[in-house]
Amino acid sequence: QVQLVESGGGVVQAGGSLRLSCAASGRTFGTHFMGWFRQAPGKDREFIATIWWRGISTYYADSVKGRFTISRDYVKNTMYLQMNSLKPEDTAVYYCAASTGGGSYTRSSDYDYWGQGTQVTVSS
Repeated sequence: QVQLVESGGGVVQAGGSLRLSCAASGRTFGTHFMGWFRQAPGKDREFIATIWWRGISTYYADSVKGRFTISRDYVKNTMYLQMNSLKPEDTAVYYCAASTGGGSYTRSSDYDYWGQGTQVTVSS
């Protein structure tokens, strides 16, 4: 089992920045990659970014490329999402997730463990 706890959400004006954290605990040694997803009201859960847990590879959705940066501290078992130049359309609940079985990093069904989510609201 892997436990994930997100933090860092909040309310920010358009153009501002936030940093989300995702602390992982439990049997993290089997993690292949971790990612961030978001879900706005009435919309499907959307892939944002992913990072290989034991490597340096990162991938981003086109909607956030150049504005968001995913990173992780392997010693602290923590993943981060630095969000800059935020837009009102970035408003959503943000979830971190971990995949132990691999698969497609953009597909939510290939992630085995999920955090509880943290709300990000960007005002115009």
